Amino acid sequence: MTTEKSTCIVVLGAGMVGSAIAREMAKTHNVIAIDQSEERLNQLKKNNPAIQCLQKNLLDNSSSFKDLLLPASLVISAVPGFMGYEILRKIICAGKNCVDISFFPESITELNELAIENGVSVVMDCGVAPGMSNLILGHYEPKMKIEEFVFYVGGLPIKREKPFEYKAPFSPIDVIEEYTRPARIRKNGSNQVVPAMSGLENIHFDGIGQLEGFYTDGLRSLLDSFPDIPEMTEKTLRYPGHTELIETLRLIGFFKKEHIEATAKVLIECWKQTEDDHDLTVMKVLLRGTINQKETLITYSLLDFFDKNESISSMARTTGFTCCAMAECMLDNRFSKKGVFPPEIPGKEEYIFNFIISYLKKRGVEWTYSVS
Repeated sequence: MTTEKSTCIVVLGAGMVGSAIAREMAKTHNVIAIDQSEERLNQLKKNNPAIQCLQKNLLDNSSSFKDLLLPASLVISAVPGFMGYEILRKIICAGKNCVDISFFPESITELNELAIENGVSVVMDCGVAPGMSNLILGHYEPKMKIEEFVFYVGGLPIKREKPFEYKAPFSPIDVIEEYTRPARIRKNGSNQVVPAMSGLENIHFDGIGQLEGFYTDGLRSLLDSFPDIPEMTEKTLRYPGHTELIETLRLIGFFKKEHIEATAKVLIECWKQTEDDHDLTVMKVLLRGTINQKETLITYSLLDFFDKNESISSMARTTGFTCCAMAECMLDNRFSKKGVFPPEIPGKEEYIFNFIISYLKKRGVEWTYSVS
């Protein structure tokens, strides 16, 4: 991998995850971080004075977006989901390769065609989930006949405080979207759309205890990439009781169109993380099927905690470092296909999958693996 700072990475968005990405990439590359928040940029500069920080509203068209990206060997987009599609379109038009973790809801069809026209490579959704879930499935799909793919994931506060026992480890706006957007799943070979937060299930996790999981719309590209897998679901994890509380707010109208803005303001304040709020990330990926006609269950598990030494949240580590690992693969031309691709496509490459698992392990984000 690159050891000299001969390359420049432009990181768009200096929030919790974006700032962690900037700090990580700055260890081996020149980094320019762009965000509209002076406070965020000042904090990033305090953590690493070598990072060049530019204050800019990325949706402002009064100046040339292309000029901002001119020095970039590669761009990382870590903006909130509501602006992710438009920002990625601008990156592609600027002719820059990109790793994107904005998790925008729009279809990539037009952007894929645009990327091919501009000779650009993009890997989107390259975080922990979506992200690692896609990479794992992409890696194993050629190796086994998969009958069921399911994953559980949650970013949770270590200190549980009523009423929500939750803090937002990424954009609170995106959390609310997760709670309100209907979830796409596959049952008995048929794609279905189910209400957000339905399918409540209680699950025990070693090291944490009892959690509850509910359907969220995290399969995304996997439904299109793997049409022959008959069972596919994603569930988000919370401490017991959280789902009932959110459902109560929904039933009495807090998530109606005319009230959602006011509700969001209150929840954002409730869920805002402070410097004293330390988090954990828990995730389990299950693949059931056959290898050489033998019934097989493959399990990948992750339990990660806030890094006190570096003051980096667990969600920023697990999401951001996965993104950084993919960025390194693209900088080394290990993945250079033109177009916009979900992570399951590079995940099919043995080198890329193994490199990302190793990259994470070296940074203390350790996936455990079992087969039965």
